[in-house]
Amino acid sequence: MTQSKKVLIVVTNTEEFEKVGYRTGLWLSELTHFWDVLEKAGLSMDIASPAGGYVPIDPESLLMPELIQMTGLKDAVNKRYEDRAFMDQLKNTRSVADVDVDQYDAIYLTGGHGVMFDFANNEPLGQLIAEFYENNKIVSAVCHGPCGLLNVKLSNGNYLIKDKKLTGFSWREEQLAKRDHAVPFSLQDELTQRGAYYEKALIPFTENVVEDGLLITGQNPKSAHAVGQAVLSRLDS
Repeated sequence: MTQSKKVLIVVTNTEEFEKVGYRTGLWLSELTHFWDVLEKAGLSMDIASPAGGYVPIDPESLLMPELIQMTGLKDAVNKRYEDRAFMDQLKNTRSVADVDVDQYDAIYLTGGHGVMFDFANNEPLGQLIAEFYENNKIVSAVCHGPCGLLNVKLSNGNYLIKDKKLTGFSWREEQLAKRDHAVPFSLQDELTQRGAYYEKALIPFTENVVEDGLLITGQNPKSAHAVGQAVLSRLDS
């Protein structure tokens, strides 16, 4: 039964772009939309971060920019933001280094530009993701969350994402978001350079979820709800 399942959610600790000083952090809807789906199904969830402790929120994710507002889920995000008990979970998260894989059935990597700076090269996070995958547990991510998959290697020495179908925030979306000059790399390019088969929606900022075995990825903020549904469906199978 899915009610007995438990999911680990990983969020960023980074609150500024390293070079240009823009504020960043967790894109809140990528947490709340996923959370809403699993909570409704009765699953339990824990939140962790690379360093543990405080999790900053990207201020633009609270403004609901026009491109994201088309999701029609503004009220759901605001409700969570105003829920003190929910938001208090982001004040003192556990470190990924302290997570016991055996306690969970799936892992979900949220996005926000902050993860570009503290997911890709975080060794404990990479080891944790590899453990999930090699123990036949679901590995999921949305938007910039696949940054956490970039350098994950399995026990055979191969990248986890090699020869896998997946998605993530596209370079065109980066350009439209006017962050192409500020990001440290193109997520789309880095994924393909490691042998992944990258797939994107025809229209930027529209829902797109790609599944390949235990790997479930969503392209952008609008895809978070659907990633949650895909994870739930897989856990229920």
